[in-house]
Amino acid sequence: MNLLERELHYPLGDTLPEPGQTLEVAPGVRWIRMRLPFALDHINLWLLRDSIDGVEGWTVVDCCIARDEARAQWEQVFETQLQGMPILRVIVTHMHPDHIGLADWLCKRWNAPLWISSTDYHVARVLSTAGDTLAGGEQAARFFASHGLTDPESVAKIRARTNYYANMVPSVPDSFVRMLDGDIVNIGGHAWRCISGYGHAPEHISLYCDELKLLLGGDMMLPRISTNVSVHAGEPEANSLRLFLDSIERFKSLPADTLGLPSHGKPFRGIHRRVEQLQEHHRDRLAELLEACTARALTAAEGLPILFKRELDLHQMTFAMGETVAHLHLLWFAGQVRRELGKDGIYRFGPKATVAATA
Repeated sequence: MNLLERELHYPLGDTLPEPGQTLEVAPGVRWIRMRLPFALDHINLWLLRDSIDGVEGWTVVDCCIARDEARAQWEQVFETQLQGMPILRVIVTHMHPDHIGLADWLCKRWNAPLWISSTDYHVARVLSTAGDTLAGGEQAARFFASHGLTDPESVAKIRARTNYYANMVPSVPDSFVRMLDGDIVNIGGHAWRCISGYGHAPEHISLYCDELKLLLGGDMMLPRISTNVSVHAGEPEANSLRLFLDSIERFKSLPADTLGLPSHGKPFRGIHRRVEQLQEHHRDRLAELLEACTARALTAAEGLPILFKRELDLHQMTFAMGETVAHLHLLWFAGQVRRELGKDGIYRFGPKATVAATA
């Protein structure tokens, strides 16, 4: 446990649900944990006891990526954990592959509707059918190159990675039920309020139940790691970090004893302090970048080692590049640095007075 985690409280300690099993964290709320083949090696999924139109069953929150191991774990859950009742509804917090990858399979398997924000639904439909423009393909390669990632080998790999999203999200349901900020979703007789969040995904939906004092925070409120906040090729002028910081501020209005149920990590209490930790983290990273940009104009690729000290593989590098651009954009939109496009087609961020762009 790192120093920041010690400021939080983990009521279940190190207890984790076994693969293919569930663990009750509150009345009618069960925790599923599935493996991911990434550095972030797991995702938390949730089963909520429910009743819809007089039929008793379960609501699923998030799905895991489309892979045989996850399907097999789900089949174990269906066989041993549902108490003979069906899945009635599939809620997806946002469109990232580990959250929506098996949504179509689950919905068809149980003839259940998908609930998701409209923005994330349509982005997922596009990326699963028209090719990935966020993490791979020609558009992504040009975007990263415009921010200084010009290494030929990396550019070639990014350009060739055209089916990255579709490999993990092969299909998305043909229809959905829209979730909007402030909507109340009745799940098992409990009112869950939708809380929209931005910066990490186009329109992320967290769910809060005041009666149970629970927050299904998705990726917007993680206890151990800092949520990835990126600018990407599909929205190259975004101020993603500003959107994220504004979004998490809203969690401070929740009761202090709220139990956070995150998508990664363990259930925790201390959401107010966690918001402050994330604000402090980004404030420190912004200060480091600002100091470096004041000394000399930097590309995002040159600024990346300031934010990420460890060695990164290409998968991690694309996320890190997007996050570095997000930090630089916040400084730029706030008027703290100046951005200029060099004759070489690369953006540099430097002192407000002048930016020394090289040819």
